[in-house]
Amino acid sequence: MSIKHNTTILKTKAKELGFTFCTIAKADFLHKEALQLERWLAKDNHGEMTYMEKHFDKRLDPRLLVKGAKSVISLAYNYYTPKKQTDKDAPKISIYAYGKDYHKVVKKKLQSLFHYLQEEIGEINGRYFVDSAPVMEKAWAEKSGLGWIGKNANLITKSQGSYFFLAEIIVDIPLMYDTPIKDYCGSCTKCIDACPTDAITEPYVVDGSKCISYFTIELKDAIPNEMKGKFDNWMFGCDICQIVCPWNSFSLQHNEEKFFAKTELLSLKKDDWETLGVEKFDEIFEGSAVKRAGYNGLKRNIEFLMKSDQTPLE
Repeated sequence: MSIKHNTTILKTKAKELGFTFCTIAKADFLHKEALQLERWLAKDNHGEMTYMEKHFDKRLDPRLLVKGAKSVISLAYNYYTPKKQTDKDAPKISIYAYGKDYHKVVKKKLQSLFHYLQEEIGEINGRYFVDSAPVMEKAWAEKSGLGWIGKNANLITKSQGSYFFLAEIIVDIPLMYDTPIKDYCGSCTKCIDACPTDAITEPYVVDGSKCISYFTIELKDAIPNEMKGKFDNWMFGCDICQIVCPWNSFSLQHNEEKFFAKTELLSLKKDDWETLGVEKFDEIFEGSAVKRAGYNGLKRNIEFLMKSDQTPLE
């Protein structure tokens, strides 16, 4: 079968499975990103995320992950919803974690897509990933023209903003490659200006160790006292730099049933969160990405917010 035919059936099936975008880049070494990653790690911008230091070469060369790799397929799965928690004073949770764990939901779709390609095209060797391996997903999405990496270091699409989960399939067959698009951030600095912890240290560079998402999800130790009053009431993750991004005015409601939040999750009041017990936690967050923080982690975050309310910064 022709490269054009194979590319067409790939993109058609990806759309059928619910992926909003599917773009392709030639599997090669990421030269520009190698220097950027080296500098980022040297500045300890990864904090306690020590896994970022591992498999440096594999992060930069997909041919080390899949022998004979020819193509990196980038896919984007929409998770945006305009629905919000009803109590404006309640601790906030990032909307990506409203429903079921995206790792499992999107990975099943990747598995279906990969097996479909094997059935339709023939023998294909490859691997698929969703935020679960040393793959620079945003770099590949940008390289294939899915979008551009914005000043908040998120991958932004021109037509629907940035509320997407990114995933990749690396295969050992050539496909029709897409081309990068330009950066449309322009002179806008809304994300930089809005970040309460100054995690965006310069345009396009985020100090991960200063990000609210890092503190509320990745950090296992106590949250530093100097962060009191700076979390804008986020207890799991943070959406600030996406909320203020003008390109997200084009975001559309997702259609994935498994990403819809339980009514109870959105309706819990501030007092309910502050007195949350382990049984209620397990009930609300069954199969959720919030389980990554665990009950103790979430309670730590909520208690930190409560202390911040009691002793606000001058």
